[in-house]
Amino acid sequence: MKISDAVTRYVAHRKALGMRFCRQERTLHSFSRHCGETDLGDIAPERVLEFIAGNGPVTLNWRGKYDTLHGLYRFLIARGLATLAPLPRAVPKPSITFVPHIFSEAELRRMIDASDACQSSNRILQGATLRTLLLLLYGAALRLNEALSLTLADVDLAARTLSVRESKFYKTRLIPIDTDLCRVLASHVAIRQKQCAASDEPLLITSQGCAVPDHLAQAAFRRLRVLAAITRHDGTHQQPRLHDLRHSAAVHRLVNWYRSGRDVQRLLPRLSTFLGHIDVASTQRYLTLTPELLREASKRFEQYAIGGGHE
Repeated sequence: MKISDAVTRYVAHRKALGMRFCRQERTLHSFSRHCGETDLGDIAPERVLEFIAGNGPVTLNWRGKYDTLHGLYRFLIARGLATLAPLPRAVPKPSITFVPHIFSEAELRRMIDASDACQSSNRILQGATLRTLLLLLYGAALRLNEALSLTLADVDLAARTLSVRESKFYKTRLIPIDTDLCRVLASHVAIRQKQCAASDEPLLITSQGCAVPDHLAQAAFRRLRVLAAITRHDGTHQQPRLHDLRHSAAVHRLVNWYRSGRDVQRLLPRLSTFLGHIDVASTQRYLTLTPELLREASKRFEQYAIGGGHE
């Protein structure tokens, strides 16, 4: 059996079990392209390691690709389609923990300003659509797949809410949106309605009328990052990602709460719900300790300590 046929069969099996399996499917198809039209028994361990390791340092992505391929070969061996798994015997740990990039307000403005000039060369993804996507990811702190899966029916402009359906962990949640984001979405929805779009059609579409695929959004963001001159200089090999907009939204929300004197500990469960996390601990791990956040938290602690000293 060819590796491409094996991947197709395995992906169909996992999806039949009710799994989305999107990220793993992309990894497996990438592995299939890496190996070419090769028989399962002819794939050498060196070839597999070359795919998993890539050219950079060991990251969490290393483990993700390893686990995905391990699942594939376990499936194949159980059905007698393969006899051995040509996977590395040792799984190294990442040398450093990846820290998301927290966009500054200036960087966010530069990206929004540059978005209109950042449409794809073949104009499949329009700059205005990219701009709306960026504002959704930051303003509503959505995951990329959540934003790309929104339909027109999921946008309630009157109630100022978004319905995010069956996202990660198969949860559905309502997200309140502020006035600025509501105005942007109202303009975008009006354009879609002029196109006679039905309520169950995607909110964000390409110029061909299809839902925006993940890879197209990622490619557009890479071009946008260059146009907006946004680069990390902290020694990490990975540059800012679309997903970092969600991290930035969470951290900025926390900073604003500290500055306005809000009870952050009491509000953290609300932030967890807003982000679609299963518990507060997930949200706490999600937050990146930036100098700005540390400064605001330190101010709060000083106020608490001084106040306690007078009791």
